[in-house]
Amino acid sequence: MGLNSADTRLLDHYVKRKRTIKRGQVLYHAGEEFSYAYAIRSGSVKTSISTDDGRLQITGFHIPGELLGLNAIDEGRHNCEAVALETTSVCEISVNCFEELAQQIPSVHYEMLRMMSKEIKHNQELMLLLGKKNAEERLATYLLSLSRRFAMRNYSSTQFNLSMSRRDIGSYLGIAEETVCRLFSRFQEEGMITTERRLITLKDIKRLSRIAREFHPAAAARVIPLTLPSHSR
Repeated sequence: MGLNSADTRLLDHYVKRKRTIKRGQVLYHAGEEFSYAYAIRSGSVKTSISTDDGRLQITGFHIPGELLGLNAIDEGRHNCEAVALETTSVCEISVNCFEELAQQIPSVHYEMLRMMSKEIKHNQELMLLLGKKNAEERLATYLLSLSRRFAMRNYSSTQFNLSMSRRDIGSYLGIAEETVCRLFSRFQEEGMITTERRLITLKDIKRLSRIAREFHPAAAARVIPLTLPSHSR
């Protein structure tokens, strides 16, 4: 967030506990009282809801640097379940500290508003994804979305781990697991990606962007910076 050292020390005062959970462990259950917001330090988490007929719907995948649980502010209870996809470390911030935290460190309050705004935008994009795009476009869009999110946190935008299963990806994108597997194989055969276990490398972002019908910064043409004369600097 660009905090100075004093603000960072003050923020650490509000982080009551750093917690590590193993793959498959639940961070919080649907219906559980909203007591903490969680910031992911390492690892990854999936969120899901159960439908009335007992089916599980994946609602999101969350990576380091992202906050979890803020959608429970309105009702005071979590409306989904959060499960670790791998060994994951989180910081817990008590909901009772939010107001005081916002007063003491305004930049944190602003950053939380930005994150909530991004969540709203993400939900709008998901509606478009599920309503207007075919299976191929959905998977390409999903991979590019992960690429941008990792890049925002100074991780590689072209090589990262897919900690989620093909079944979970299918649930999230609204397509069958078999279709997800087939598309991954096709993308690899056509040289757009390579996969080695959970590690994926995006080899042709331009083509993925064309399939997804969207702009990706890494697919833009290289711009040569203007060099100003020394007396103009």
